[in-house]
Amino acid sequence: MPDEDAVSPGPAPDPAAMRKQYRAEGLSETELAATPVEQFARWFKDAAVEAHLFEPNAMVVSTADAEGRPGSRTVLLKHFDAQGFVFYTNYDSRKARDLAENPHVSLLFPWHPMARQVIVRGVARRTGRDETAAYFRTRPHGSQLGAWASAQSSVITSRAGLDTTYAELAARYPEGEQVPVPPHWGGFRVAPRSVEFWQGRLNRLHDRLCYVAEPDGSWRVERLSP
Repeated sequence: MPDEDAVSPGPAPDPAAMRKQYRAEGLSETELAATPVEQFARWFKDAAVEAHLFEPNAMVVSTADAEGRPGSRTVLLKHFDAQGFVFYTNYDSRKARDLAENPHVSLLFPWHPMARQVIVRGVARRTGRDETAAYFRTRPHGSQLGAWASAQSSVITSRAGLDTTYAELAARYPEGEQVPVPPHWGGFRVAPRSVEFWQGRLNRLHDRLCYVAEPDGSWRVERLSP
């Protein structure tokens, strides 16, 4: 029987009625750094240090398998430099399987409170095992155990089984004891082919400036219509 005293949640808000005006300040070509990684570093600092956004390194990683079926998920950026953008994952996960079939990938940094987005399109390649091991050693002990406990993206029968596996690993590798790097776990480095910097503006007339890689290694900048 339904609970007569239960409070009805009511109808969901209408997304078509949700509107925000974005900032008046824009982004011009004269403000851009010489390379997209330098420009990303500027905006990343703004997001992390000035705006204090929650997990500014969170990015939506979009992949597609060999048949073009897409998948997206939020992953944490762990390093970036002139060679690309690095994240770590289980190599048996869906995203890793997608990248093995189709290395083309998109990374989206959705910095909504600043009315900014950064969209990286490029090609993903696995990082070397030495680089993976060096990063793995910096992870909290529990996260190291979690990399062993989770067969990421696979179907499991229950949460209890996952917790049991973790507890067994915690007993085998107590705090302070070195956890070996799982052979099925490691990094991907996304070498950018294009990097778009999106700045929200009034009346939906946003600024979109996109660095595009040239064959000689230089970059050209294109302004895209909003």
